[in-house]
Amino acid sequence: MTSPNVSRRSLLKFTASLAAAGLTAPEALFATMTGASSLKPNDARLGALKDLNGYFPFTPSASVEEWNKRKEYVIRQMKVACGIWPMPERPPIQATVHGRVERDDYTVDRVIFESSPGLLVTGNLYLPKNPSAKMATILCPHGHWANGRFHDHGADLLKKELASGGELFESVGRHPLQSRCVQLARMGCMVFIYDMLGYADGSSLTQALAHGFGKQRPELSSPEHWGLFSAQSELRCLNAMGLQTWNSIRTLDWITSRPDCDTKRIGVTGASGGGTQTFILTALDERVTSAFPAVMVSTAMQGGCTCENASYLRVNTGNIEFAALAAPRPIAMTGADDWTVEIESKGLPELKKHYVMMGVPDNVQAKYFKFPHNYNHPSRMMMYDFFNRTLNLGVDNIAEREYVPLTKDEATVFNAQHPAPDTSEAAEVRLLQSLDAASKKQLAALAPTDAAKLKEFRKVVGGALDVMIGRALPETGSTEFEKVAENQRDGFIEFTGLLKLKARGEVLPTVYFLPSNWNRQVVLWIDGEGKKKAYDGDKPSAEIMKLIKAGYAIGAIDLYLTGDFTDDGKPVAQMPIVNNPREFAGYTLGYNHPLFSQRVHDILTLTSSTIYHAEKPEKVHLVGVNGAGPMVAAACAIAGTKVASAAVDTAGYRFGSITQIRDVNLLPGAVRYGDVPAMLALCAPVKLAVAGETATTAALTVQAYSAAGANVSWLANGSAIADWIKG
Repeated sequence: MTSPNVSRRSLLKFTASLAAAGLTAPEALFATMTGASSLKPNDARLGALKDLNGYFPFTPSASVEEWNKRKEYVIRQMKVACGIWPMPERPPIQATVHGRVERDDYTVDRVIFESSPGLLVTGNLYLPKNPSAKMATILCPHGHWANGRFHDHGADLLKKELASGGELFESVGRHPLQSRCVQLARMGCMVFIYDMLGYADGSSLTQALAHGFGKQRPELSSPEHWGLFSAQSELRCLNAMGLQTWNSIRTLDWITSRPDCDTKRIGVTGASGGGTQTFILTALDERVTSAFPAVMVSTAMQGGCTCENASYLRVNTGNIEFAALAAPRPIAMTGADDWTVEIESKGLPELKKHYVMMGVPDNVQAKYFKFPHNYNHPSRMMMYDFFNRTLNLGVDNIAEREYVPLTKDEATVFNAQHPAPDTSEAAEVRLLQSLDAASKKQLAALAPTDAAKLKEFRKVVGGALDVMIGRALPETGSTEFEKVAENQRDGFIEFTGLLKLKARGEVLPTVYFLPSNWNRQVVLWIDGEGKKKAYDGDKPSAEIMKLIKAGYAIGAIDLYLTGDFTDDGKPVAQMPIVNNPREFAGYTLGYNHPLFSQRVHDILTLTSSTIYHAEKPEKVHLVGVNGAGPMVAAACAIAGTKVASAAVDTAGYRFGSITQIRDVNLLPGAVRYGDVPAMLALCAPVKLAVAGETATTAALTVQAYSAAGANVSWLANGSAIADWIKG
């Protein structure tokens, strides 16, 4: 393809506009710079990573319309993080309810059911002695209290609680988890307290694994044989947080299927880790009509347990915004002398503003109580009053009183007729394989065999990729280029400098080649080792030189933590992680984008700066080679038809080969959502050439392109890319 040569005047104008957008570098930096010149970036990402102890404020939206758009994205982000996007199949639950215990004015049943094959929910169901036909129903995820449902404060702690005013009665104060269930049942509610993974009756995983995991297990980290918290489970978004959340959703499925449940009056309450489950379930499931998460919602520490964290979960969001997702439904919170101590001054004012915007200013409240981390009598009394109002219980005088607590033998769901499940490593692997198989079945059903299926594929798989990458194509005017050097070469001008994404403080060492016979097209050549690979010595590489001679302008960058980002100029060998001794990816990737995603961000920044350049190139082409192929595929999927074509050398790479959680390419969810072929499929209908694959290895890609009425060009190797672009 040929185009008229660019005039000298136009060329000079282009040269000037490259530098005009940013500050001119000091004169000393304008020395001749050729080949792999050093351009040390002052990039905001080089600072400390965010972790669960960061600061997580919430900024209310300006309008309901703006909020609804934000809400849709955050909920999708939460679902992807928890491994429930799209929502797994939910067949009717067959619960075993047995072993009723009779008390003076309430009863307690033992409940067991499978939320998914091999994953158990266990708990106790409290009912009023003379229940009404339809009862307000309250779920009680219990949190990290020792022994869960079986928790006993013990005599010494009880003595302190009574002395401080935290508790008023011995039986109530010694068994506070049971106490709220008893009181709510006495107020006419159906109440179900259920186990977190590994606590009390333990579900299908041990407490030590689900909540105490600390070190990676090499024997459970291969692509063929993997367990929870491994790279392979991360690649499928299978994590303790997601499994607990799924148990909560399925618990709601079961309880609302009961004929005695008033489905218009559903409450949830828990403290600490149970508070986390409370606001997560409320955000994800509109069937919850009011929620009371105690001592958990704050702008400070977001939850320290492995069961409260998951990759992607809190990237650019946090617990205050999660609480805001309840709106316009009522929500109330308590704070204590812990990370929630400032809830009344940090978090509540923003939530009040949010609820005012939603037209229900009285539906949010929070109160600090001067006690240690707790769910004690003052907090419970606030909760009883809250549900009395929001669930229309009609109780005139609310007062706790003594009761006979359940013994462990009375509370446990397991006995000779109902034996406890296997919680061995083999059972763990079987459970995860079963969940993975169900996910694969869902993905197969989404195969884009026609235009309608392609639309659904883009909604589901593309929607997941949006979250995994976490960035759209930057808008026009969002970038600037600071020129460091300009060199007249044989038939082209070489520019080196720093490309900046202004609002985010991201800075990319960049080189541009502008031919004298520019055809108004630009090729963005992305190499996994950085811009130095655009050179052969001090000259452009042979493949790039082909394009320059044909009139194509070229742009190349150092992706984050490659090239000039590192001291030795080599890409980092491991993904950076937060300072946490426990080897769980979610502690890093729950708050920070994966390194792979950050590198895709860089490609999108370069793409935006080129597409929206003052010279308005007619076509922009993406190229990914030497490890950058999957990144360019992801960037193309995000940018869509803003780019004219993409040429990708995958070298046959698959995310499914990753075995280490610090692998630089670890992208949680990548395997769940179809690996590299799915990323290529999401590029449709952009003109696409692929090396390192065949129509057989990338069959999903072929299906998507066929459904879009387009074709894929299969290249023998990456060295054929330049010729393909020239056409």
